[in-house]
Amino acid sequence: MDRLSTLLSHFGVSAGTFHSGTFCGTTGFDGDQACGHLHLLQSGELTLKLADERAIELNTPTLIFFPRPYRHRLIAADTSDTQLVCASLTFDGGAGNALAAALPDYLVLDLDEVPTMAGTLDWLFNEAFGGICGREAMMDRLFEVLVIQLLRHILTNREQSPGMMAGLADPRLARSLSLMHDTPGKSWTVAELSTAANMSRASFAEHFRQVVGQTPVDYLVSWRISLAQKRLREGKSIALIADEVGYESPSALARAFRRKTGVSPREWMHGGQRR
Repeated sequence: MDRLSTLLSHFGVSAGTFHSGTFCGTTGFDGDQACGHLHLLQSGELTLKLADERAIELNTPTLIFFPRPYRHRLIAADTSDTQLVCASLTFDGGAGNALAAALPDYLVLDLDEVPTMAGTLDWLFNEAFGGICGREAMMDRLFEVLVIQLLRHILTNREQSPGMMAGLADPRLARSLSLMHDTPGKSWTVAELSTAANMSRASFAEHFRQVVGQTPVDYLVSWRISLAQKRLREGKSIALIADEVGYESPSALARAFRRKTGVSPREWMHGGQRR
């Protein structure tokens, strides 16, 4: 069972390197861009100021991950010899897609905490500071690999707040969630999902609600609507989308869509929700 590949096939990530080398002064990110960010401090000193103005002082190699738009500032003194590599991150389906929405607002990790990333980080830093042709294209791909490795790390090494990632990190729920992710068009019942989890129906339903924060039925609807939003952005017709995500008609999908988002698919598309 692969907990991540289906998610990434629907909501993959694209990276765009925008800084590599010495960093000094202040750079602000206002959170209005439709992207997240990944900053890698290789050496030197850096101050990270968060949206609430809390400052985090960093002086060891560190990974700073913002999966969604989030206001923050990076500050370094001229004398700190700070070496920094940064990329913007765009998840397929926009900033509100199901995968990005399931992640915490930010993560700050000492690179020593993530030994599984060491090879990718070494390669990325060599590209960043090596001046080899094709370096930016290579760095973009390495940043994308780094995000996948970071998602693996989150699933296996961190306590989760209630949500999709917490469910995928739970050995009893991961298979049931993966089944819904893999086959959203199937009319999954709580009985079928509890069997996959090897739990009684009542125990499964209660455990799912505590860990994921929704009932299994509500989660399935949320997942279907997230997929529908992505397909709408891609220009697919509502009729094709309805069939793909498990609704017997476009009107049935539209009703579910309105219950979840408060607007119809057409209103959602024309109401500035595509960012």
